[in-house]
Amino acid sequence: MTDRHLAVSGPQGLRVLRLYHLYRLVIGFALVLLSSSGLDGHLLDITHAQLFELGSWAYLTINIIASASMHRTDHLLPVFSLALFDVAQLSLLFYAAGGTPSGLGNLIIAAVAVANILLRGRIGIVIAAVAATGIIYLTFYLSLSNAAASNQYMHAGILGALCFAAAIFVQGISRRARASETLAEERAGVVANLEEINALIIQRMRTGVLVLNQDNQVVQANHAAVNMTGYDALIGRTLNPLFPELMHSLKLWESNPALHSAPIQSPISATQLQANFVKLQNHSNLQILIFLEDTAQLTQQAQQLKLASLGRLTAGIAHEIRNPLGAISHAAQLLHESPALDAADVRLTQIIQDQSRRMNTVIENILQLSRRRQTEPQQLDLHRWLQDFIQEFTNNSQAQPNLHLIAKDTSLWTRMDPDQLDQVVNNLVENGLRYSAQQHQHSQVWLHLYRHRQTGLPTLEIQDDGPGIALEDQPRVFEPFFTTENKGTGLGLYISRELCESNQARLDFTPRDKGGSCFRITFAHPSQASA
Repeated sequence: MTDRHLAVSGPQGLRVLRLYHLYRLVIGFALVLLSSSGLDGHLLDITHAQLFELGSWAYLTINIIASASMHRTDHLLPVFSLALFDVAQLSLLFYAAGGTPSGLGNLIIAAVAVANILLRGRIGIVIAAVAATGIIYLTFYLSLSNAAASNQYMHAGILGALCFAAAIFVQGISRRARASETLAEERAGVVANLEEINALIIQRMRTGVLVLNQDNQVVQANHAAVNMTGYDALIGRTLNPLFPELMHSLKLWESNPALHSAPIQSPISATQLQANFVKLQNHSNLQILIFLEDTAQLTQQAQQLKLASLGRLTAGIAHEIRNPLGAISHAAQLLHESPALDAADVRLTQIIQDQSRRMNTVIENILQLSRRRQTEPQQLDLHRWLQDFIQEFTNNSQAQPNLHLIAKDTSLWTRMDPDQLDQVVNNLVENGLRYSAQQHQHSQVWLHLYRHRQTGLPTLEIQDDGPGIALEDQPRVFEPFFTTENKGTGLGLYISRELCESNQARLDFTPRDKGGSCFRITFAHPSQASA
């Protein structure tokens, strides 16, 4: 067995050792005071008084040195040596004091008991055996020079037996105490582990969680709540001046808990939030638990369900729609080629063909949503990929678009399906060029690649210098079928965001300070993205 299995270690062992040092110092001072004051004359044989005095001073001196130098219990030899010295020195004082009548045998029993707290198993019994042997042998040796000591054998035997009894009893109590302490540590570890798991779950929740005390101060807030509210430091701050709309909803809820609160807008992040409240009664402390949901995510989930149903419906009737649509388009084309038509009729046939193509595009986009293939992500060097994209886009374009690539970091990688990334970027670039052409003779788009300062994730911004998107239309740009153009289907941006999310990326819109629009793609880290 190792020293750690024979000697008590850790905080518990240090506490017992400090008390043991204090106990021995008190006993040492008491013995020195007794021997130096002459009050021991009625207890000691005159021939052993000097030995008792010298032994008391030696006991006190060595204990002072041991208390100053010994502060560890994780090694067996120092602890065993200290206990052995204590028993031996007290046995010597027991002999010098005249044996059992002096009462010093009780100090030996106490020393054995403390030693068996610090020492485990058989090594503690050894200390008890040394103490019992010392008491009996010194009593016998004392009887050789003092005939009256012959009557002390029975008492000495009882003291020796008490040494063994104290050792066995203390070891049993210590064993139970250690078992209880081990069980308590295990349960404390389980509780701490559960608390850590709960804290991790709360932090990773997409639902924002805020805990308020009676003074409306934030006691706890997870990452989602910080992102939704837009405040970096929430804990310890009063919520009234930071988020008055939320506090107003809380007051309405407190007056009528059955009331369903209306969506509110964060004053900083401009996120539409749905708040729900729960009271927590913790003894005498009343706390309010607030759950925040991003209504945009809820709306997006509803749209996904709606489009999934629409996609399945469209897939079922596509054949029935395409056949008559193809016939209409073909008939309009033949009619358009007829020489008997005047200019007005030719214009009408052109409108029929344009609207037929638009209807066919809508059907194709919805079918794409319903039968979208599984992503096949690959490790992509974004800088090189963008260079190849710009070259291919320029070669395939009839006009000569101006695409400007700005890369602050040329070693940015991500894991994404290259075909789906090409579809997303191509759609964003075409939109940017189209809007840029509305205000400038030569349309241009900037592709800004960089590493995000806060998240450290690869980020691509597609910026244009067009008229931008109206403020009232910005919250709806990613809604399906929403478009500001007569010829648009309203599915391009929605499909682009869906493709990004299927690759663990994110597509967001933000207006430019200099005018125009900016669509930002935040890619996943290459070691985190998966298929």
